[in-house]
This record gives sequence, C-alpha cells and structure tokens, in this order.
Amino acid sequence: MIYPCIDIMNGKVVQLVQGKAENKQIELDSYTDLIKKFKPFGTIQLIDLDAAMGKGNNYDLIKKIVKEIKCRVGGGIRRVGKAEELLDLGVEKIIIGSSAFRDGEIDFNFLTDLNQIVPKEKIIIAIDSIRGEVVIKGWKESTKLKVEDVIKDLEPYCSEFLATFVDKEGMLQGTDVDFFKKLKSLTKNEITAAGGITTLEEVKELKDNNISSALGMAIYAEKIKLEDLLELI
Repeated sequence: MIYPCIDIMNGKVVQLVQGKAENKQIELDSYTDLIKKFKPFGTIQLIDLDAAMGKGNNYDLIKKIVKEIKCRVGGGIRRVGKAEELLDLGVEKIIIGSSAFRDGEIDFNFLTDLNQIVPKEKIIIAIDSIRGEVVIKGWKESTKLKVEDVIKDLEPYCSEFLATFVDKEGMLQGTDVDFFKKLKSLTKNEITAAGGITTLEEVKELKDNNISSALGMAIYAEKIKLEDLLELI
C-alpha cells in the first residue's frame, strides 16, 4: 500500500524536516485540493503534529477530513477514550506512538487496556527512530530502546507498525531501505515505512519486500509523481 501523508499544525497542512517546527518546508492553508489528488489512493495517513507535541490539537479539522477520505490517524492519542472517539468518527486505524512507552520501557498496561476496547486490527504502533533508538513526544525524546529489541514484544498489541526513519525525515536524501527490510524480517505484522523516501525506486523496492510506504515531502516537492505511484497500487 501507498499512503500519502497529511500533517497538520496550527490548522494548516505542513511538511517539516525531522519533525522540527523551525524547519518547516511547506505550509498550506487548505487541504481540499490534496484530498482530490489523494482520493485514488483510497486511504491517507493523517497526523496531528500539535497533539503529538503536546501543544493542543486539530481535532475539528480531523473530523472534517475524515468525512471526505479514509484515514489512518495519529498524534497525541494518549487515552483509550481518545482512540475510541477517533474510531467512532470512522477512522480506519489509529496510530499509537508515545503512549506505547513510559519511563524508557514499553507501557504494557496501557497497551493491554487499549486492546480490551480496540481490536488489534485497528491499531498501528509507531516505532519512530533516530540512530536506531525509539523516539517519542514528537521525536524529541529518546527512549534509549532499540527498535529491533522492542518490535517482537509490541507485536501482539497491533496489526501493523509505522516505522519512521527520522534521521532522514523530510530531507529528500533517500531512506535506508535495508533498515525497513530488517524490521520486516522480525515481525509477522504489516510494516509501513516512512522518513526520507525520495524516489520511485525506493517505493518499488519496499513494495517488493511487502512493505508499504507513507509519503510526504517527496509528493509535496514533486520528487515522485502521483500518477507513477498509482501505477504501483
């Protein structure tokens, strides 16, 4: 699968480099044209950056977008009730990031509570990393946990992992396909790769290894054409 990404900050669509607000590369006031362009892909990835960073939320805008296109939604889902609320809106899957970890460890209590209410088929766990370590809270804090050390323990609580290679996020310098291939070899769950994917060849290689792609900057900067991506679906 290929998932175009819409990241929201302060009510606007943005693209950041390595998740840093000061490194904002793209800012759009309207999402409507994007929805039209992304409709053929079926489902998009929608991230509330303000909620992820603990600086408010864009819930009202998310409600509007979810009515217009199928979405996987993440960013600041720290309560089971919030997860339920999003699914009640019609969200396809929820993306759990920081809440899966606490005090440098996996938060099994939260994940167990979540699984009692939300089926694992509806849950994606984000294992975002910098230099191989899982990072949380908008990629600002390292857990010191290695991605390959936690993926198997997290596997029972979700149906999919969103693995963002933050080292190259938004930089349009290519990604580390071998990193994602290694993760895929460690789990039976689906893997969606994100972070630095810049070329159609990378998308193809990931697809050949049964790994989905979440694409942001490469689409917005027109490094990869949407029509070329649609041929891969």
